[in-house]
Amino acid sequence: MNEQQPYQRTIRSYVLREGRITLAQERAFQDLWPRFGIDWKPGELMDLGALFGNPRPVYLEIGFGNGETLAEMAASHPERNHLGIEVHRPGVGHLLMEIERRGLTNLRLCRHDAVEILEQGLERASLMGVYLFFPDPWPKRRHRKRRILTPGLVRLLARVIRPGGLFHAATDWEQYAQQMLELLGAADDLFENAAGPGAFAQRPKERPMTRFERRGTRLGHQVRDLIFHRR
Repeated sequence: MNEQQPYQRTIRSYVLREGRITLAQERAFQDLWPRFGIDWKPGELMDLGALFGNPRPVYLEIGFGNGETLAEMAASHPERNHLGIEVHRPGVGHLLMEIERRGLTNLRLCRHDAVEILEQGLERASLMGVYLFFPDPWPKRRHRKRRILTPGLVRLLARVIRPGGLFHAATDWEQYAQQMLELLGAADDLFENAAGPGAFAQRPKERPMTRFERRGTRLGHQVRDLIFHRR
């Protein structure tokens, strides 16, 4: 797979539904966004060192939902910086509240389309890792073109993840898991499967198990982890 091939994208992987935002979440936006939020504009390169105030390695989570996992990982790894991207405002507000509750200082948030940020907002090899946990599986066949992980996204990930860095995805939709494995396996010139060719990884202890995942496990859904390292 050629990392230099341009990424042509016409379909977004999400539908923006504003949802209900609580008074506490609205207050969090007003009080906490100026400190922890990034008002990114297309075409601008983020200065990650300036945003965090230190040169520690940066790990990005794409689509953090309500931020439960990202907050836990940031709290467990104060030696790392964490960047979260999410388009849905209630989830961002919830994570801002969690940042305040936990007293986190190593977490910054951006409310924008993740693909555009990967394309235009990040320097080459600027990230130590990228997480994609439980993305929308778009299970109906006619909607599968909306799935976020595509050959184009794999090339964008290869551009921003430094050599030796990781890409870690997880899903409880078996067909999507197999598709992810095939896509990443086809990019073996860019990424190496940490579990070996054609294999899924065991869930690492550092990936917290969410309420959503525990519920799915009770329903018999098998969760698949995919961990690949940038060559």
